[in-house]
Amino acid sequence: NADRSSIATISATMKELAARARSKKLQPHEFQGGSISISNLGMYGVTEFTAIINPPQTAILSIGTLQLAPNEQRSASHYLSATLSCDARVVDYELASRWLEEFRKTVESPASYGLL
Repeated sequence: NADRSSIATISATMKELAARARSKKLQPHEFQGGSISISNLGMYGVTEFTAIINPPQTAILSIGTLQLAPNEQRSASHYLSATLSCDARVVDYELASRWLEEFRKTVESPASYGLL
């Protein structure tokens, strides 16, 4: 139901589910039935990686750590690695590319999508 929830609601739900998962109290119905997952190893200093899809889901987004790199103005810019793994039987490469492009736009300009 993320498509009908606010960012604040999604954040609170994710924190609650993560706490229950760490305490081994998460029920199967609470983590099954999704179509895409997010795997964030950036919080552990991993710069980039490719996650394995959790069947029967169709995709997983791998997020690496936020890094600094020089830009054209000779100052530092932040960037991160985001890798999308897809089940090609369900998601073709064109659709995956368009999805990643929208993800990039959203991350680079969250205010234009009403996220701030």
